[in-house]
Amino acid sequence: MPAKPLTIGKHHFARKGDAQNFFREMLYRYDLADKVSQEDETVLRLLLDRHPEASEKIGAGVDSFSIRSADFGTRCFWINRVDGSTEKFSFKACL
Repeated sequence: MPAKPLTIGKHHFARKGDAQNFFREMLYRYDLADKVSQEDETVLRLLLDRHPEASEKIGAGVDSFSIRSADFGTRCFWINRVDGSTEKFSFKACL
């Protein structure tokens, strides 16, 4: 089966694995509890729109994104909502 190209915003990936590597590198570029940069936030918003449960994850609206630990001590992107609540999301589920 040939690789399927994937585009998220201005980022073009030849295959899904390239996109996974891109977002994994982004995830580990930050320390735990860091907020992501404005540039990374832009692409994360587009990525989140692709999540199968996007409306539930977005909730009241996205204020920002940060990096925190999740289940079993793994790193994860977290949505910081405008109402003060937070929710984790898997970039893999969006791809």
